[in-house]
Amino acid sequence: MRSDTTRTAGGPATGGDGHVAVLDGWRGLSILLVLAAHLLPLGPHSLQINLSVGILGMVVFFNLSGFLITSFLLRDRSITGFLIKRFCRVLPLGWLYLALALTLSAAPLSTWLSHYLFYANLPPADLLPMTAHLWSLCVELQFYVGVAILVRLLRARGLLLLPLLGLMFTLLRVWHGVAASSVSYYRIDEILAGCTLALAYHGRFGGRCRALLALVPQWPLLLLLAASSMPQGGWLNYLRPYLAALLIGATIVHPGTQLVRLLSWRFLSFCASISYALYVIHGMLSFTWLASGDVHMKYAKRPLLFAALFALAYVSTRYYESWFIVHGRRWAGRWARPSAGRPPGSVSGGPAAGEAPQLMFTTEK
Repeated sequence: MRSDTTRTAGGPATGGDGHVAVLDGWRGLSILLVLAAHLLPLGPHSLQINLSVGILGMVVFFNLSGFLITSFLLRDRSITGFLIKRFCRVLPLGWLYLALALTLSAAPLSTWLSHYLFYANLPPADLLPMTAHLWSLCVELQFYVGVAILVRLLRARGLLLLPLLGLMFTLLRVWHGVAASSVSYYRIDEILAGCTLALAYHGRFGGRCRALLALVPQWPLLLLLAASSMPQGGWLNYLRPYLAALLIGATIVHPGTQLVRLLSWRFLSFCASISYALYVIHGMLSFTWLASGDVHMKYAKRPLLFAALFALAYVSTRYYESWFIVHGRRWAGRWARPSAGRPPGSVSGGPAAGEAPQLMFTTEK
């Protein structure tokens, strides 16, 4: 956690730039959950613990994405600048990975097209073994484009439709009995729940929402969220997006709790800083010598795989992705219209204001 973190009266623990440190803790925790779900044997296979842990990490990060993207658009509705920054953050590493994975997989041209335009997760799914984990990147990119169109057409009023859209997609899941899916229209309610949290946090539903969030019991809600991420959770699965939004919101507005202190672990902040690269790169490492052999040999190599993964992710984040992030902000600044103004309580969840969390991942084992 940042050394300049301070606590504002009645508000979240923030740094001098408005940075909310607990969001980094959530992000770091989520990528660790995802890596554990994909790379470690968790519990008896019959209980599907790996699947549940992946779903839990997934809902947290999709919520964070919706919260931070909506917070950004509430204070700066320059859609062109928004898309330039998001694309410069996501596409360079994503496209580089796809070039390697699709080449090694000898994929046909149609598969290259569906992957590079990020609709490969839509039926009929066109994802390959090396790219299966990128279904959630498809969901994210589709969300970016969709919300940009909505705000361009309806301006700020368009953001107020996001909670209604989220409920509609949840009802679609209920209607079809889908607890979790890699298809966008069965999963995007987890992003839209985060959008709803942002609107509530920034006072778009009245001034009492923050006070109500502070009353939410965090540990019981965490247990409910964990249960809603399990196949055994039944109907709780349909409430998962909103349980996650309530829990994240509670930790933002009530920072002096034991859960928030645990999320302030410095290692979680480090994981958050390289989380996107960890997400993207781990998929290919699972097809290398580091993941080969029988069960005993494969898991004996896991420390080496994790060491290679974190090293590659650090190098990618610092020496490759950072160039595009910096230049993306410059290019966006040339196109952006004057800011619409920062609403009270605006926050950022990353090194720069308005940066959304960059972790999208699969729950498939």
